[in-house]
Amino acid sequence: MARSAVCVGINEFKHLPMSSWLAGCVNDANDISAALKKFGFTSRTMTVLRDSEATKKAVMGALTAMVDKAKPGDHLVFSFSSHGTQVPNQPGETDEPDGLDEVFACYDIKRAGDQWDRNTVISDDELHDLFQRVPEGALLEVLLDTCHSGTGLKDLEELQLAMTLGRKPRFLPPPTPRGLDRARAIREHTPARTVDRKALVELTKRGKGARPVLFAACRPDQTASDATFEGRPNGAFTHLFLQSLKDRPDATRAAHLKAVHAGLKVEQFEQRSTLEGTVKAKKVGFGALW
Repeated sequence: MARSAVCVGINEFKHLPMSSWLAGCVNDANDISAALKKFGFTSRTMTVLRDSEATKKAVMGALTAMVDKAKPGDHLVFSFSSHGTQVPNQPGETDEPDGLDEVFACYDIKRAGDQWDRNTVISDDELHDLFQRVPEGALLEVLLDTCHSGTGLKDLEELQLAMTLGRKPRFLPPPTPRGLDRARAIREHTPARTVDRKALVELTKRGKGARPVLFAACRPDQTASDATFEGRPNGAFTHLFLQSLKDRPDATRAAHLKAVHAGLKVEQFEQRSTLEGTVKAKKVGFGALW
């Protein structure tokens, strides 16, 4: 069984002011890659992209190369720590019922008019299409330590409270007041359900091939935290997940999620992580097929 990983962590962004930069994402990528070595991964089989290395072209290129080399029985891991945001659907798109696409910020994220440039962010649709190419019998595990929806458009008070606690949300609103107004207007005409779990579930749907399993840092109506633990920046989810993995490497995925939730509660984080995958996948350990 071959093992391959792509670990991405972005604190600094080429076109964003320093006030929008993060602190713990590069540590997330480094820590995950170090933890994976205990599961048989090696430096040669892992690609770690940090800050300026993590342009959209580089991230999608590394992911595509990993997927294209995959064979049945392989273990693949993709981790991504950065900002999340949303952009309006493209003309003719109907797959996002709330009229907004969930996207993840790469190092080169920039504006295109009132919104973020799609050529500098990775959409959940792009990931879904790529994941469907993983061959049957291979295992793909995804760790997303980023916000996955537009909760910040309605919960600005929650964001401000988090910042007073020294925790920075990993969420970018639209880049202009007009863009923010447009996103709000789109969502005002949408049932609350569609600030939703749908996109996360779509990422783990099994088509003809892959068996993806996804840990996400927070629920779609929450924000992921960029925080500090014993003086060192990390994503709250990544820190607690890796602690659980270290303490109980043979625990089930569901047990790791439970440990993360317990840690978030103790540390007084509002976010609650999620685990998407089949029932059988949740009953076995990290790195295990079912």
